[in-house]
Formats: sequence, C-alpha cells, structure tokens
Amino acid sequence: MIATQSIGETGVRISELGLGAATLGGIFEAVPDTSARDILDRAIDAGITYFDTAPFYGHGLSEHRVGAALRGRTDLTLSTKVGRLLRPGVDPDPGAWVDALPFTVVYDYSYDGIMRSFEASQHRLGRDKIDILYMHDIGDPGHETNDPALFDIAMQDGYRAMNELRRSGVVQAIGLGVNGADVLMRALDHGDWDVFLLAGRYTLLEQAPLDDLFPKCAEQSCRIVIGGPFNSGILAGGDTFDYGAIPENIARQVQQISAVARDHCVPLAAAALQFCRAHPLVTSTIPGPRNVGELDQVLDWWTHPIPTGFWSDLKSAGLLRPDAPTER
Repeated sequence: MIATQSIGETGVRISELGLGAATLGGIFEAVPDTSARDILDRAIDAGITYFDTAPFYGHGLSEHRVGAALRGRTDLTLSTKVGRLLRPGVDPDPGAWVDALPFTVVYDYSYDGIMRSFEASQHRLGRDKIDILYMHDIGDPGHETNDPALFDIAMQDGYRAMNELRRSGVVQAIGLGVNGADVLMRALDHGDWDVFLLAGRYTLLEQAPLDDLFPKCAEQSCRIVIGGPFNSGILAGGDTFDYGAIPENIARQVQQISAVARDHCVPLAAAALQFCRAHPLVTSTIPGPRNVGELDQVLDWWTHPIPTGFWSDLKSAGLLRPDAPTER
C-alpha cells in the first residue's frame, strides 16, 4: 500500500510515490504506445495515484497517453504544466524528444498564454478539471527562460491566470515545476503557491535546499514534489547526471556512497528514493520509468529495508548533510 498526503487548501491527495511521465513522451528514447499503456496500468494496479505530465513531453504525446489511461478515473490525481504552447508543424529541433508529435513549442507565460495552454491540456487529457497545475521551467539556470522580463510576466500575468483557475475550482493546487531552487525562492515572494515540483536539486547528491528553500516553503505552507530522484540516472546505475556527462567530482561522490551502500546491502537507488521521501515537506517523489520492468524495480526499491546505520555512516563520512532527514 502506497501512502498518500494532501496538498493545498482543498486537500488534493497524492501518493507518496508518483509517476513522472516525461519518459512516456520519448525523452532520449522512443516508448511504444503499448509499453506506455502497460506502465500506466501497472502503476495504477500497484497503488500509485499521482501522475505528472506536461505539454512539453513529446510535444503533447505524454499528455495524450496519460489522458487515455486515466480517463474516467476520478480517484487518481493528475498534474500538468503551463508556459509552453504547441503550434502545428514539426519542430525542426525537437531536442531530446524521440518520435515527438508534429508540433513546435512556443514559450508563453502571459495571462492568455497560460489560459490557452491549460485549455489545450484539458483537451489532450480528456478532463474538464486538472488537480495540480505547475508553471513549467521558468527561470531555470542556463535556460532560455532565465530572463528577468519573462520572469516578471510569469509572476504577474501568469500567476493571475493560475490563481483564477484555482479560485474557479477547475484546478485544486498551483505551483512551479523547475530544475533550479533559486527561482522557487524568488517565486515565493510573488504569490500564494501550494506546491513546487523540484527536479534533481534535492537528492542523495545535493541538499542545498535545506539551507533556504525548504525553511521558506515551510513558513508559507508550500509542499514539495521531488522529480529526478536519481539525478537523471546516475543514482540508478545510469551514465548521465542532469541529462549530461557525469562530472568527475560527482562520479567520486557516487562511488563513495555506493561503497557504504554495499556494506549495508542497500541498493543505491533504494537509498535515493527513500532519502527524498524522508523530508517532512516532501509530499511525493516521482521517478520516470520507461518500461514495466523499471517500474517494478522502482516499487521494490521503494520498500527495501534500509538500516539506520546506513544513514549514520553516510553522515559520519561527510557524504550526507548531518541535518538531512533520513527517516519519516
């Protein structure tokens, strides 16, 4: 049984283990329709009740697949994102998306852009209401949206649109879905947010949000969903860190943590998942398996016993911050 927690004033329930659906949009590798449906069906059968998608994922492909699998299931919680519009026509540079749908991405964080994006997602998902709505990727470091003028538009006109959707009841909770913690710190000064989806910045390898973001979120009753708990693969045996090459210092850090994990017979990926869920602000952790076998492995890692001594050894070795929660 996978436990659930609540978010926002309406108390929307999400499972502590969720499913991130970027992989179902074909990030770096195509996923056949049948495999995508099998993953979603298996997740539902396993007790996962929270699913996160976005228009950007496969340029609409992920939303179509998630919508088809979840259609009619009012007992399941769904989040999607706004900030990008999809215009007909094959994108000449689809980036990481393999076999993306024939649409081109256009950024738009304006009031009208947010409203159009939300309505388009409703059509792709086949839902008149969407539980959680995130503003996607605004202000991420090194990203084309890291523009002060764009951020101002997003925090003023974009937020106004999202807040209206929440007040009308077609959305139960609103937040940001990003890869950088700094922008979330700034966003907390510009609105009443229910939840932030933070990808890759609170993991076994990184705990900087403990210094500032998490305390500020706690003060404002804003919950956290963790995406990228494996830092895009390295903590689950992959060969990438944040979707790129693995820096030497990160490789050494993983080797040292892995040695402690072996001493305690703990799979590294199990430690990565369970570390994220231990923080009291973290409401859900959403890995993105790309086949049923990977999902079953995630389910095993989620429940794998981890001795207290493993965490204390990591802290004693300076491999984990002493103030990082490790058991809920």
